[in-house]
Amino acid sequence: MDNALGEFLRARRELVTPAEAGLPAGNGLRRVRGLRREEVATLAGISVEYYLRLEQGRDRSPSAQVVDAIAGVLRLDAEGTAYLTALAGPKPRRRVARREPSVSPGLAMLLATINVPAIVFDKYGDVLAANPLARELAPDLAPGVNRLRMLFTDPGARRYHPDWEQYTAAVVAHLRAQIGADVEDERLQALIDELSRASERFRELWARHDVRTARPGPFLVRHPRVGDVELRVEKFAVTGADGLETLLLHAEPGSRSAEALAELASLVEAHG
Repeated sequence: MDNALGEFLRARRELVTPAEAGLPAGNGLRRVRGLRREEVATLAGISVEYYLRLEQGRDRSPSAQVVDAIAGVLRLDAEGTAYLTALAGPKPRRRVARREPSVSPGLAMLLATINVPAIVFDKYGDVLAANPLARELAPDLAPGVNRLRMLFTDPGARRYHPDWEQYTAAVVAHLRAQIGADVEDERLQALIDELSRASERFRELWARHDVRTARPGPFLVRHPRVGDVELRVEKFAVTGADGLETLLLHAEPGSRSAEALAELASLVEAHG
């Protein structure tokens, strides 16, 4: 990731069509996907040479005005613009050592007593803790599992998640949002390298450089015992723990999914 800024610019440039940028259709076949470098430079009001330096990593500190101009041309939303700004800003100083995040006793007690599926995971997708109902609901919600690794390398993930295409796209975009400008994270790089070798789908999604924090929405599971379950997602950052999040899943009261969740809860009780 020596040229994260350039990689991001190139990937997002290739996703913008000339029509979306307000350019005339022109004649003949285009040899590049999306916009040409010179088109981005012209639309952003900067020289082609300067934009080329940015993509090639020879200049990594564009001004805020240049960043905003390029973000507009690349049709970035607020989150994408913030990500571009972070890539173009001073790099965070590397910490000598990182303490492994852990789940506090109080949070562990909450997970054990709450009556909905609940998990705690870190920014790499490692599940650090989960209550029995979460483990009964889906295999990628079990402690010790890396959700990214399971989603992209375990064929069973497609069976459990009927919206696998949309779900994996959202997960990868959220990973970029979680990591932010800390693109030299060695553990992240190792995970990306592993998944890139193992999964064509991951390679495709990572190359898009989508940046989007996961938003509340349906969480779909096709459970072999109770069938399709549609749950609502509530996600909370864990205070005082770098990158840890708590995920709570609950069903609409009186719905078929609520009945399915109650059936799973009865299975948990039966297992002791």
